Amino acid sequence: MTDEVPVTATPPDSSFHVTGTDHVTIWGSNEADTLAFYRDLLGMPLVLRQPNLDDPSQTHLFFDTGDGRILTVFVGDRQSTRRPQQGGVGAVHHLCFRIDPADFEEVAAALDADGRGYNVFDRGVFFSLYTQDNNGLVIELSTDKYDIPDDRRGEVLAKAQQIRVNDDADYAEDHHVEQALKQLELDATAYDLPDAESGIGSAE
Repeated sequence: MTDEVPVTATPPDSSFHVTGTDHVTIWGSNEADTLAFYRDLLGMPLVLRQPNLDDPSQTHLFFDTGDGRILTVFVGDRQSTRRPQQGGVGAVHHLCFRIDPADFEEVAAALDADGRGYNVFDRGVFFSLYTQDNNGLVIELSTDKYDIPDDRRGEVLAKAQQIRVNDDADYAEDHHVEQALKQLELDATAYDLPDAESGIGSAE
């Protein structure tokens, strides 16, 4: 049934259309550990701090993720934990933030220096590094494999999907993206990224 729903970058015929992602809010532990991870390690500026308007006993931290889109965190007097979060319907599986492909090795070194484990995977359509924040939430740091303009990313992915289906392939792979770029007449340069496994079937 869901396979019959078209995959396309064209907006659907819906009552209205959202204009982008404004912010995502997560439950955090305490302010010090949250700042240490999101500000001091990932480099997100803290742009607003105020009480949680629904529960003033908590603090609401606002971080700029790098493009004006915001991550906010409710913090209080709670202990951080590296225990993986429990999955389930309605739960957040992971958050993904973009990094500059030229900084990939520097990012990995910074995570090493911070004592954090991570996995690196070539996901076919993009390249990703997975780690965890101070509360066990999976954090993906990814980069496109080609310098695709932001306003064409959805179009490229939708075209790669069409090519993947025509190839009867289980997953979108690098050559599907290459063909999509060619068919869309986009002159995108490939970034110099390290070799990595796809990670198919493995937990991050």
